Amino acid sequence: MKNSKKLTAIVLSAAMMMAMAGCGSSSDGSDAASTGSSASSDSIAAESNEGTVASVDDLPGAKIGVQLGTTGDIYASDYEEEGSTIERYNKAADAIMALKQGMIDCVIIDSQPASVFVAQNDDLKILDEPFADEEYAICVSKDNSELTDKLNSALAELKEDGTFDSIINNYIGEEAGNSPYESPADVDRSNGTLKMATNAQFPPYEYYEGEGIGGIDADVAQAICDRLGYELQIEDMEFDSIITAVTTGQADFGMAGMTVTESRLKSVDFTDTYATATQVIIVRK
Repeated sequence: MKNSKKLTAIVLSAAMMMAMAGCGSSSDGSDAASTGSSASSDSIAAESNEGTVASVDDLPGAKIGVQLGTTGDIYASDYEEEGSTIERYNKAADAIMALKQGMIDCVIIDSQPASVFVAQNDDLKILDEPFADEEYAICVSKDNSELTDKLNSALAELKEDGTFDSIINNYIGEEAGNSPYESPADVDRSNGTLKMATNAQFPPYEYYEGEGIGGIDADVAQAICDRLGYELQIEDMEFDSIITAVTTGQADFGMAGMTVTESRLKSVDFTDTYATATQVIIVRK
């Protein structure tokens, strides 16, 4: 699931229309879509910053945009000691808008959503040099090891029988759109409901499809619940609220393209890894 695989036009347009519609404020309350400057000022800012970041070596001293609480935020924070300014936004789309307006020099983000944003904005590009590799897993409360074991068991079954690969291929690759996941008609859901905390601003893993939430993580979670006999309830929230929701019992598990990190392992447990991804850098052309 790294780098060069493409998404279908359906996923791109649906995800980006919803993501860009949500553009508005950064985490510090500033308006990413409206800078308060004239169009000519924005143009001058964009021109003056163009080409500032051409490789990872150029990050020290740069203005870096990230989504608040994400792995990109964690990694970018290391550059604050080297003179970089980190601008944190509640939505990745807000960071992308700020980049387009010349308010920041680059955005650090996971490769798959980066591909979505760049496909819809021909003035942006992804640097060839990867920033960092990471692994995605499902976070669960440390007090609920039984659920962690059940999720791991279901994940193993989905990988073994090909269901997991089918879900991935429905969103990424040449066969995208040809294998949508459907729950079996005879599923027994007598075990109750599992609540999943996510941030539906991360295509192709989770994003809004009409009034519902779709994407790779949503489908994998549904397939897991089908195997375990649960109803699935997805709760959309800010990314940096997911772990809190899990640790306080507001959600049973968190699934949002979440990377396993040492700092997060202090608060929650993680299932086995279900995906490998790459952090990349988006810049203006």
